[in-house]
Amino acid sequence: MKHQKKAYKATFVVKNEKGLHTRPSTELVKCSSAFNSRIKLFYRNYSVNAKSLLGILMLAAARGAKIKIEAEGEDAQNAINAILTLADNKFNIKY
Repeated sequence: MKHQKKAYKATFVVKNEKGLHTRPSTELVKCSSAFNSRIKLFYRNYSVNAKSLLGILMLAAARGAKIKIEAEGEDAQNAINAILTLADNKFNIKY
């Protein structure tokens, strides 16, 4: 019998003036890729892999967008915490 992996969920708001454009999206991919968990982002009617730069850019999330994160796997909780911290720090982008 396969045991169910726990899924963790959270939400962050895009604080970057220019939204989730290439540079913040690249930081998000780098952060997500450091974890083994499956990480998905949900925005409007889209759900994309957080490790896919094209996927994240496809969301076209502007400043103020509320993005849901869902992570599944052994390091899912840590992955979500890292992404929330990154989002809080405007994806390390200084204009």
